[in-house]
Amino acid sequence: MTALAPPPVVGGRLRPVMGLRRNAVEYAESTWREHGDLVRMLIGPPGMDREVWWLHHPDAAARVLSGSSWRGYSKQDQVHEEISRWLGPGLLTAEGEEWTRQKRFLQPVFTKVAVDGYADLMVEEIEAVVGEWDVADRPVVDLGRQMQRLTLRVVLRALFGDAADDVIPHVNRSFPAVSDTIMRRGLGAVRLPASVPTPRVRRGRAARDDLFGVCEEIVAARREGRTSGETDLLSRLLAARDGDERLTDEEVRGQVLVFMLAGHETTSTALTFALHLLGRHQDVQDRVRAEVRQVLGDDRPTAATTASLPETTAALKEAMRLYPSAPILGRLSVGDDELMGHPVPVGTNVVVVPWTIHRHPDFWADPLVFDPSRFTGSGERPEPSHRYAWMPFGGGPRGCIGQHFSMVEAVLALALVLRGHRVTAVAHGDRVPVASLITLFPTEPVLSRVEPLSR
Repeated sequence: MTALAPPPVVGGRLRPVMGLRRNAVEYAESTWREHGDLVRMLIGPPGMDREVWWLHHPDAAARVLSGSSWRGYSKQDQVHEEISRWLGPGLLTAEGEEWTRQKRFLQPVFTKVAVDGYADLMVEEIEAVVGEWDVADRPVVDLGRQMQRLTLRVVLRALFGDAADDVIPHVNRSFPAVSDTIMRRGLGAVRLPASVPTPRVRRGRAARDDLFGVCEEIVAARREGRTSGETDLLSRLLAARDGDERLTDEEVRGQVLVFMLAGHETTSTALTFALHLLGRHQDVQDRVRAEVRQVLGDDRPTAATTASLPETTAALKEAMRLYPSAPILGRLSVGDDELMGHPVPVGTNVVVVPWTIHRHPDFWADPLVFDPSRFTGSGERPEPSHRYAWMPFGGGPRGCIGQHFSMVEAVLALALVLRGHRVTAVAHGDRVPVASLITLFPTEPVLSRVEPLSR
């Protein structure tokens, strides 16, 4: 079969830059609906431009992320370069043999058995945050803010044990500035050297130094035996060995910062939108609550409990379909290839877009409808068989290593919140306005009324 010619360039040079700076998620969706499953853009002025292909079909996602072809698409694109620059070296951005080496260290830390050991910790932190809600006097809460508090406490406790409380103010103060710097530079049409002290770079550098400092202090204390944490993730990273080799302190810091970022922002996004959608669909919420009460009664849930909560898990998965925490995944082609019949030259930026793939009408019946029965097999809208039609954790060898941690935490949180509360959305419809830095976030407060229920 003869390869097709490259698709036409869409939007000129200025319009894509403006659209992406305004809202990358909305712009990606609008160009997909207008131009189809493969959208080609030139971003930047002549002579400094980048060719970017936006991929809105699960076949293209599979080609880029899995099979025999995934090594032809690296994470050496601008966004991942900026993540490495501002968070340090880690599994997320490593390439080739260095990625293989780091994964050997990290895989034992994130096995199912290891992650399930954190369930009691997760439950303690979830109950603590929910217990602080003063819903009798202030029944309307911002789900986004509360879920960020909850997931940040979980991930920092899992990472640092008793030192978690020392880290929280640093994360709250500095992570937003680092994320903004990464994405504004990563998506920018023209990228000045990081040595040029623009206001954004100065803010990002100060925030990065703050995060680096607190992580380095904790790591040094552990190395020197001044503090201990036998079962937390930091101790396991410090103890990890590959033969006689261990991770350097810089590598440990990078892994910690990436997991800190991914481990709370992605899960908080999933929980925020799951609770909002359940607050819009009381019949589904009632089914989830009935399941939780039947399975748990008044007992504390465990990691094993999550396997007995299919309705709860399905509601979470459907929320993650409509609001994937990582809506845009970038790669750089390091060899000539072909995508959807079109030749892709080496050096092409390709962007897989889970946000639109999860809405693709060829794979999802009534794709904008919230229907968790897709994931239980009990409804009229079946889950697609295509492996890459649902991909909130990416896919292939470089899929998210922490996805089991996230799913266990999120199912436990939904179960504990809904067992004792009714959530009623008081803002927005099923579609909440969103944007994306490194991860998806609501651009307005996601307000819901939370009503305590008797057992």
